[in-house]
Order: sequence, then structure tokens, then C-alpha cells
Amino acid sequence: MKLLVKNARQVVAVCSEMQKFLKSQDIDQKFVFFENATIAIDKSGIITHIGSYQDVVSIIPEAQFEEVIDASTKCVIPGLVDGHTHAVWAGDRVHEFALKLKGASYMEIHKAGGGIGFTVDKTRDASEEDLLKLYLQRLGQMLKNGTTLVESKSGYGLDTETELKMLRVIEKAKSLQPIDISSTYCGAHSVPKGMSESDATKDVIERQIPAIVNAIKNGDVVVDSIDVFCEKGVFEAESSKQILLAGKDKGMMINFHAEELNYIGGVEMGVEIGATAISHLEEISDEGIRQMALSNAVAVILPTTAHILKLKHPPVKKMLKEGVIVALGTDFNPNAYCLSMLTVMNLACIMFRMSMEESLVAATLNAAASVGKSDMHGSIELGKWGNLVIFDAPRWEHIIYQMNASEMISHVVKKGDVVFRKFQ
Repeated sequence: MKLLVKNARQVVAVCSEMQKFLKSQDIDQKFVFFENATIAIDKSGIITHIGSYQDVVSIIPEAQFEEVIDASTKCVIPGLVDGHTHAVWAGDRVHEFALKLKGASYMEIHKAGGGIGFTVDKTRDASEEDLLKLYLQRLGQMLKNGTTLVESKSGYGLDTETELKMLRVIEKAKSLQPIDISSTYCGAHSVPKGMSESDATKDVIERQIPAIVNAIKNGDVVVDSIDVFCEKGVFEAESSKQILLAGKDKGMMINFHAEELNYIGGVEMGVEIGATAISHLEEISDEGIRQMALSNAVAVILPTTAHILKLKHPPVKKMLKEGVIVALGTDFNPNAYCLSMLTVMNLACIMFRMSMEESLVAATLNAAASVGKSDMHGSIELGKWGNLVIFDAPRWEHIIYQMNASEMISHVVKKGDVVFRKFQ
């Protein structure tokens, strides 16, 4: 056996019946946590026992474990899942923060040559090795904040060569550090300079996607999902639909941006074509909420973006009440520089009035569902990966309540291996 975490003050399992997600109305009945609990993880990284210390060691003596962690003063939650990131890029956009403080809007900065266009230029110029180094540094910070699974997008290339370069960086990073990565192709992140929307749509469908499919067939990359920035003045709903369906036809899940700055019917379109997840949703309609609830498409909410850009808050309480599956992500990118799901959970509770239970579910099980991986990630259950965050606190809620919560983390466990340890 690989790891024994014994006598934890509290263990938040999230659920116990292998649910793929939890809606808000299910949390009161299904949300599971234990007191004075012990967790056993086998050599393959799978959780095999959860119970009292006496019950577990009566089956597997403590001496048979490669490592034992005394968690009697600690709490344990599942490894956190970041449902939306743009973590592969070069360049520094701190100057744009000053412009925002003076009142410049996102689209004003974008039209002036900043925003995505600025990062695209820097990322195209960067070498694959430099991008990989930057990406690994960012993943390392995510790990120290408890993230064990992350969705990671391309999208700062906007041409075939650079999009492939970014996807190769994501692929290489999978074997060089412990966080699991769900890879998303986002070539339709913006309309490149000198192109019209129709030109860019054609380029993505006729050039980029075939090249990426060829790279997948050659074993160079694995791509799980396709994303589009479905937005007024960027890729309108019909263009977005064409691109998303082209990716779906090649086996990619649909996981895209919609209704961030303007309502253009992106959510309704996404539900119609079978989206797994839809992100942002600040401008979602009541009908969009109803359709998402009926379809079980996951709403990936991004508090950092709404906070930094001073956007209207997405109607999260209404989504939860209507039965939408709500997940969380950092939206880490040059415009929203946050690597911590702990910060995101705190913001979600304060800004959107989510309960702490709703916030934790959104940052674990539901975020895993947004990338199609909640069968093995997002909860502490028998038969799932042994991904844990262990921290010093009298109650589990401190991991959300305290704004410096990363300081409490003593161990991050990935498939039974201690991949981060805070030395006392």
C-alpha cells in the first residue's frame, strides 16, 4: 500500500455514490464529510478504504504502508480542479491593469492593440522551450494551491503553427509535473489581424483543425475539447457553431466561452449542439439558464474575470436554484492573473453568494465534470484516484474562509504520492 492518512479531524468526501456532479438542490442530502477518518490509498493510486483508524488497520496494518501521515490536527478535501485556464503564453500585460484602473474597457484595450492580440504576438515569437518553462512554473504554483487537475487551452496563436506549438507544450508538461491536464484547442480565441470573422472561421475549420487532427493521429498531442470565444464582434453564434461542430465531428468535447460581454444566444446554441461545458455567462438569459439546467451542460463560472473587468456578475444564485450544474475556474490568463482555486472559492462565496458547500463542490466534482473526468476526480471515494489536499485547520471551511488559505496546506497528494509538502 502506498499511503495512509490517519485520524483526520475532518474529511470532506463531497459525495459517496459515484455521482458525476451535484446540483445545488442535491447538496443538502448528498454532500458527505467524516470526522476522525482514515484514508488508505494503494500502490496504483486508488482509494481503497475510508473509515475509522481501527477499522482500516484491522484490514491493512499500518506497517504495510509506504508512507503514513498523521492528520489528527488536519482536515482533508479532494484535490481541487481548475475548470478553465489559459496558462500557455508569453509576454506581460501588467500595463493594461493600469489602463483598466483608469476606466478602459476590455474591448477598448483589445481594439487599441492590447489584450489577446498583444499576447498573440509575444507567444508567436516565443520558443517552445520558453513557453514550456513558463507553463511549468505556473503549474507548480497551482499545485501548491491544491490543484490536481486543470483544464488548459491553446488560443494565443491564432495560426496553425503557433496553436500546434501551444498544444505540444501542454502535452509535454503532462509528463514533467504531477497535475493532470485536460487539453483544449482554442484557435478561435480572437479574429487575427487582417482577417474578417468569416476568413478566420474558414481558417480554423479548413486549416487548423485538420492539422491538429493529424497531430493527434501522429501521437504528438492529445486534445480533449474545442473552445471558441463566442462573442459579439469576435465569433458570432453562427460562426461559433460551425467551428464547434467541426471539432465535435473529430471527437472533441464542446467547452466554450459564451455570453461574457454581450448576450448573443451563445448558450442556447451550445445546448443545441451538445456542449459539455459553457464558461463565463455574465449575460446569460433566463431561457439559457432553463436550457442548461435541462441539458446538464456545466456552467463554468469565473469570479476573477468578473472582478478584474468589473463585469456584471453572472446570475449564479438563479442558476443554482434552477438546477444548473455550476463549476469554477481561475480563468488564469494575462488579464486575470490568478493561480489559486482557493482564492476563486472565496470570491465565489463573497461575490456570488454561493454557500461554502456549493463553492467546494464547484471547485472539485463539478469542475471535473466540466472536462468529462468526474468518474475518477473530484471526490474522496472508494475506487477514485487518491487526490487530496491536507491542511491545518479546526474545520474544513477554513480553506475557503481564510484569504491566505494556501499557507494552511501541509500536503498535496496526487494518486497517493505526496507531490507537495510544507516542511514545518
